[in-house]
Amino acid sequence: MGRLKTLEEWLNWQESLHTQEIDLGLERIQKVYQKLFPDGVPFQVITVAGTNGKGSTIAFIDSIYQQSDFKVGAFTSPHLIKYNERFSVNGEIASDESICQAFDTIEALRGETSLTYFEFSTLAALVIFAHEKVAIAVLEVGLGGRLDSVNVVDPNVSVITNIAIDHTDYLGDTREAIGFEKAGIMRRDAPCICGDQNPPTSIQKQADNIDALLLFINEPYQGAITLRGEHQQYNAALAIEAVNQLQSTLPVDRNQLSTGLEKANILARFQVKMVNNKTIVLDVAHNEAAIKVLAESLKAEKVPTLAIFSALKDKNIELMIGSIESCIDEWLIVPLSVNRAISTHDLVEKFSLSSKITICKDMAAALHQALNTQQQRVVVFGSFHTVADAMKILDKY
Repeated sequence: MGRLKTLEEWLNWQESLHTQEIDLGLERIQKVYQKLFPDGVPFQVITVAGTNGKGSTIAFIDSIYQQSDFKVGAFTSPHLIKYNERFSVNGEIASDESICQAFDTIEALRGETSLTYFEFSTLAALVIFAHEKVAIAVLEVGLGGRLDSVNVVDPNVSVITNIAIDHTDYLGDTREAIGFEKAGIMRRDAPCICGDQNPPTSIQKQADNIDALLLFINEPYQGAITLRGEHQQYNAALAIEAVNQLQSTLPVDRNQLSTGLEKANILARFQVKMVNNKTIVLDVAHNEAAIKVLAESLKAEKVPTLAIFSALKDKNIELMIGSIESCIDEWLIVPLSVNRAISTHDLVEKFSLSSKITICKDMAAALHQALNTQQQRVVVFGSFHTVADAMKILDKY
């Protein structure tokens, strides 16, 4: 391989290096991680797994530490607009240069080990955070937990936001099976905070098996936050408990805690934008459980609503649609240009015959139609890709 200079060159090369997009397992990344960090990473770690709410919980934890005296790194995925969004230090997104330098460091030690795109991202986050001398890193699990590349790091605190049915091809098709995979991020004698209100027994069993310190959050945070919805009050409560577990090492006072929670923000979680006197709601809800929460938020204000929707083919799309159908008056279906996307033809087949559906050639056409319709509210959801496509266009308005 010739020397790669730009971030785009690096990412294109990584996609060609290991062609299987999702390839769970720790064997490959472990080899390179041990060369990079033979004594482990030089900072505290909070690892966050769960079906929904990971990004919001991390946003709360990140914001709390930004109010403190401690430098904080956050690694999240997927990105919406720009790859760099995956890495931030004290709220500042990583530059192309710092990411490329991290890739250079990884490549120099990788040897013959083939790494996936996500494994490169995970290691890059750790290299960037070490270089920036963060005190604490908050890491989002990509898929599952037990075999996800983020689990190469031993966390000081782990968080499981909730358990719902998603990614069944990889994690199993029951909450018990999925709970077992998520519980794989726990460590012996280390606290794990679970926010699920009806947790599968597999989580407690795994905690007992390895002597992890499992705590449950049953009450929402009652203070002021910017993020909308009762579920965000529960995510805030999870964040508080995670931070409190590290108080002896990284003390945060009550004022820093409450200010951080109130200032926390994250894109595309019931994000409202006004365009041409229409309310546009952007939400990355992409499974039945998340879409039920979205539907509850929409029901708070009963107005004629148009949906711009697409999804990935490995989802239970009938249940996704059924969870929100009563809130939607009209549907615009858009294609997605990713390998795992369902075709618009197959997507239409998932709807009931009574649904009012239009297939649009692309997101630009869908938004143009939506902004010139009689419906007062437009909700864009179904996958990160759907929302990202919309955001790129709406940024021009």
